[in-house]
Amino acid sequence: MSSKPLGGPRIGHLVLNVRDIQASHRFYTDVVGMEQCGELGEGNRIGMMRFYRGDRNYHHHLALVQTKHDAAEIQEWTILNTHVGVNHIALAYPDRDTWLARLKLVQETGWKFLVRGNHGMTHSLYLQDPDGNGVELVYDLPNEVWEGDVNAALNYFDYMPNEGDDALEDPTDYKVFTPSDT
Repeated sequence: MSSKPLGGPRIGHLVLNVRDIQASHRFYTDVVGMEQCGELGEGNRIGMMRFYRGDRNYHHHLALVQTKHDAAEIQEWTILNTHVGVNHIALAYPDRDTWLARLKLVQETGWKFLVRGNHGMTHSLYLQDPDGNGVELVYDLPNEVWEGDVNAALNYFDYMPNEGDDALEDPTDYKVFTPSDT
């Protein structure tokens, strides 16, 4: 672990190559709730590319590129993936209520909840996008929950129901991590 002060770079955006840009567009807009904010047409060196953001305070958080290559069959995503590349992306909602409303909408669309859990510093829902990429929908717990021992919070996971009405319940009796938790 580093004890250097923070202030370095942050992740600005993620670009995913996709098999079907329309299917991915529907997932990232209708299911996840992002806004398409730009597009490059076919006439450039990259090909069809669309840009998305989660709020209007940033130019784009995600870009999708229509791949020109046939890809292998889509496998069900798991956090234990062993292939090289992106394991999953986490998309954070501004607050618990917005996140819970999104979970309800995701469930209503019939999208499969792979894993729901209390992650120590977030509450999370793991999904798979149309290309098999792992997508984690989160809301951040209050800093006072995890800042006492971020490592202990990062090492914590409590599975929660991922089907039915119970999957939409979200307890707020957060475990608070202190240095004695290590």
